[in-house]
Amino acid sequence: MTTITDIFSAFAPEYLERYPHLPTSHQKTISAILHCRSGHYGHSLYECQSCGKQHRVNHSCGNRHCPQCQHHKTQQWLHHQLEKQLPGPHFLITFTVPETLRPFIRSHQHIAYQALFKASSQAIKRLAKEERFIGTELPGFTGILHTWGRQLQYHPHIHYIVPGGGLSKDRAEWLPSRANFFVPVKALSPIYRAIFKDDMTDAGLFDQIDPQAWQPPWNVHSQANSNGHTAFKYLAPYVFKVAISNSRIVSLKDRSVIFSYRKPGSSRQRTTQLDAIEFIRRFLQHVLPDGFMKVRHFGFMNANCSISTDTIRLMILKRYPIGFKATPVAAPAPVVASCPPCGKPMQLVMRLWTSNKAFVDTG
Repeated sequence: MTTITDIFSAFAPEYLERYPHLPTSHQKTISAILHCRSGHYGHSLYECQSCGKQHRVNHSCGNRHCPQCQHHKTQQWLHHQLEKQLPGPHFLITFTVPETLRPFIRSHQHIAYQALFKASSQAIKRLAKEERFIGTELPGFTGILHTWGRQLQYHPHIHYIVPGGGLSKDRAEWLPSRANFFVPVKALSPIYRAIFKDDMTDAGLFDQIDPQAWQPPWNVHSQANSNGHTAFKYLAPYVFKVAISNSRIVSLKDRSVIFSYRKPGSSRQRTTQLDAIEFIRRFLQHVLPDGFMKVRHFGFMNANCSISTDTIRLMILKRYPIGFKATPVAAPAPVVASCPPCGKPMQLVMRLWTSNKAFVDTG
């Protein structure tokens, strides 16, 4: 099976020669993918508890953009979020940007991504505060930045998971939203666009944006879910998922990478073909700036909020005894190395780290 590492091993040197002034984050990601599980970062020695044979397991890179390093983190994150789930409806609210704005965002990722989070989160808070909708001084929600489409095209947008309600001004009462409606998306759109526009003006970048970007509506979509389990399970893969996984690579033939994808709303698998250099370029445009946090918690979902999730859950159930029972969530099974010949579990004997630093970036 062809892997992303195979593609980078064959063509990354040419890519680096063609584009010598890459961002540091891109250089780190290329290095991490090329060296992941190669022994570059050292290895661990295991001994089989059954047959007694010893085996060396090379360390992974830990880079958040490496397709080999993220699955277990996804399961751990989902388990943690579902342990905190609240009763009642939740909403998946997605904020997008016009296509004409995407080249600007790609060239100014750190400041533009920050502005997208600020504009979208403040728009939600502003409308949730209005009495005609919820009247809450403190809503809570989790946002996840997602930047790719199914063919690796650049498509930045933010998904929010929003519990249906919020806290009163004195923080003593739960104020619910309607079961199938949080706030109007048509009203969110112009607020979101205006705040982003003001931020770009303040940053001195307004003149670099195509004027056409301000003309169309900035699409916002809201989907009601009957519970938080469904919403978090849907979005969990986006937290640690990379732009494309190894399972979607069909082949590498000459200089062409063929990979599979599905169109929205269709279960039929299709394939597309890209030149290897173009494939690497598309992959790397989804590498986030160093230290940038792609998952953010707002309002009562923020870790700094003095009111615990357990307290909020009791507020909801006290006022609306809806018979809530949290969906049982099994903790992710620990990753246990198994002996290649006999399949039995192995025990760690020692770890050996090299002087090469793995580029661990988990924000």
